[in-house]
Amino acid sequence: MTNSGDSMVVKELLCRSAGIVLAAALIAASPSSVSADPVTDFVTPKQDPASAAATPLSDPWFDAPAGYENSSPGTILGTRPVNVGPLITPVTSTQILFRSTDSKDRPVAAATTVIVPTAPWTGNGSRPVVAYNMAIDSLGNTCAPSWTLPRGIAPEIVAVQLFLAKNYAVVVTDHQGPRQAYAAGRMAGHAVLDALRAMVALPQLGLDKESPIAVTGYSGGAIASGWAAQLAPSYAPEVNIVGTAFGGAPIDYRILLGSMNGTNAASTLFLSAALGVAREYPEMFQLMNANGLRLAQIAKDMCVYLLAPGGLVAPIPVQALSDIPNVDRTPIAEEIIAQTRMGGDLAPTAPVFIYQGQQEFWIPREGAETLYDEWCANGSDVRLEEYLGEHMTVAVSGLPGSHAWIDERLAGIPAPKGCSSFGK
Repeated sequence: MTNSGDSMVVKELLCRSAGIVLAAALIAASPSSVSADPVTDFVTPKQDPASAAATPLSDPWFDAPAGYENSSPGTILGTRPVNVGPLITPVTSTQILFRSTDSKDRPVAAATTVIVPTAPWTGNGSRPVVAYNMAIDSLGNTCAPSWTLPRGIAPEIVAVQLFLAKNYAVVVTDHQGPRQAYAAGRMAGHAVLDALRAMVALPQLGLDKESPIAVTGYSGGAIASGWAAQLAPSYAPEVNIVGTAFGGAPIDYRILLGSMNGTNAASTLFLSAALGVAREYPEMFQLMNANGLRLAQIAKDMCVYLLAPGGLVAPIPVQALSDIPNVDRTPIAEEIIAQTRMGGDLAPTAPVFIYQGQQEFWIPREGAETLYDEWCANGSDVRLEEYLGEHMTVAVSGLPGSHAWIDERLAGIPAPKGCSSFGK
């Protein structure tokens, strides 16, 4: 038998060994991991955020022009027509490069794709707009919607088509920003809001400041949606958001440390989220050990379909990527967890619809219920609906309710005042 101290040592050795195995597997899977000396980089990784940055695209259109930093958020930096699909509804699509703001209020350039049906809008007022935020959940630039939509490989194209079929315009933003900062909510919220600012500044789209806008997304897309909703009053009050509907939202990474971290198939996504957040908060690299730095380098260009399966093979806890005891309780970690937590003192002024699974084990209902309580306490109008099922089930079962709610807001029907819930 081993004593408890021996058990802890064995557990740590197993975690580190699993980390090396996973990193080696990721090397084999990633075609973009080649560097000048990949063996040296892997054996003795540098504590350098630049070494874990996503590989730039070989497309100069995404390069911001000189001096863009001096422009205001939402300023258009470039446009181009694109073809997106596969779609049933005839559309014209335009990509916009625009000036935005990262998690630390520094200027960055981001991209969005605006998809407008060719059929004229025959309803009242201006054509409604849906800011649809895909669950990018990835670390590579080739995983972003501006790259996948023109190539016909965007995983949530059906969701986009559902809104286009109603003759709404749809805006799909690269809400992870230019660093592909998966799970960094402030960057995501800024990007969505600035994309909508840029959209109304391009007259040929036919989408003016009076166009009613609904913001929506699920899971990783809910991060962008919820943050856009709560940042809008202070960051972009002029954007005409009439409502925000989202589900399965990762609200608080302190909660997810207990539900996703090293325990199940979602553990690799949690690791990826930690690496994505580190791109906005590079002080996190100070906390990483060699295995953490290796993983950051190897996974830097991976999309969700390569990142997610790792949890089935090696559900590694994020603590294995650091040699610091109780690393998640260090001042750096505590501050970043607080900075990336939805809610708190921030609250939307436009109405919100939240849906959540009652049997959710990856993203527990506790987060949605706490957010509901906080937003309601701050005077927001919020409807919370909890349905039977877990994350993947509610991704489908929550659509009818959320879409009906969005349709009413875009039709100009006011949401009920105050807060109400179902299934809580």
